[in-house]
Amino acid sequence: MDTIGRVLVVGSNGLLGQKMAEQLVRGTSYRITLASVEREPVRELESAPYVQLDITSHKSVRECIAQVQPDVIINCAAMTNVDACETERELAWKINVSGVEYLAEAAKKHHATVVHVSSDYVFDGKAGPYTEEDKPEPLSYYGKSKLASENVLLSAAIPSVIARTMVLYGQAPGVKANFALWLIQSLQARQTVRIVDDQVGNPTLVDDLAYALLRAVEMGKRGIYHIAGRDIITRYEFALRLAQVFHCDASLIVPIKTASLKQPAVRPLKSGLITLKAEVELGYKPSSVEHGLEVLKSQLRPEH
Repeated sequence: MDTIGRVLVVGSNGLLGQKMAEQLVRGTSYRITLASVEREPVRELESAPYVQLDITSHKSVRECIAQVQPDVIINCAAMTNVDACETERELAWKINVSGVEYLAEAAKKHHATVVHVSSDYVFDGKAGPYTEEDKPEPLSYYGKSKLASENVLLSAAIPSVIARTMVLYGQAPGVKANFALWLIQSLQARQTVRIVDDQVGNPTLVDDLAYALLRAVEMGKRGIYHIAGRDIITRYEFALRLAQVFHCDASLIVPIKTASLKQPAVRPLKSGLITLKAEVELGYKPSSVEHGLEVLKSQLRPEH
C-alpha cells in the first residue's frame, strides 16, 4: 500500500495519540488530522490540523468523519483507568464501546479502515502469556468493555486492525502519569513505593506500539495482533530495573500482593502477550525493558 492518503488520529492528545502523530508526520504520503475531546491540541503540528471530537457523541463522530473523509481511522481514545471503569460503568461503556460503534458505523459509510487498541485485560490472567487465538475471559468491567469493543469491529464488516497491548509507558507533553513516570517521580523524591510482585506481563514502550500500528496500516493488515514488550516480568521486577536505569534507590521499592490493595477491579495476574505474529507479519521488534527504559530516559533528559 503506497498511498494511504488521509489518516484521522482519534484521541490524539493522549500518550499513544501523540506518539502516533509523531510516527505519521515522518511519512510524506499522509494527510493527517488529529482529533481529541479537548478544545485545543496538546501540541500543534504544522502538517496536521486539529478538530475537536467527542467519541461518546454519535453526532460529533458522524460530522467529524464526514468532514475529514479519512481512509484510515486510528482510535487511540479510551477510558483506561481500570478501577474507575469498575465504578463508573456507564461512562466506561460510552467511551470504550459506544464510541467504537460510532466510529465503525461512520467508517463503513466512508469506506475507511479502523485501527483500534485493546488490552490484555480481555483475558483472565490464569494461564498467560496469551496468543491471539486464546479465548478471552475478562474479569473486570474494563476488560469486558475492551472485549465488547473488539466484537463491535469484528462484526461490523469493515476492514480493521485490533492491537492488544499492556502496561504502556512513555513520555509526551501533558499526559497523565503512567506506571513508569509515577515510579520515576516517586523514587526521585525518595518516596517508598509498594509494588505488586504477583502480576506478570510485558511492559510496553508506547513508541513501539505506535510504530507497529503504523506498520499494520502501511501493510494493509487485518485482524488481531498482540503488541507488547519483549520481557514478561512482574511489576516489582520492572520497578527494580527502572531503579537501576534511573539510578534510584531500589530499597525504596517494597514488594506486596495484589490482594492487599483491595482495588475495585480484579486484575489478571499471570498475564503477558505473545508477540510472535506481530514480529513475523509486521516486522515488529519489541524492546527489552532495559532498552525501553533507556529510550524513556533519553526522552525525559531535556526536562530534568
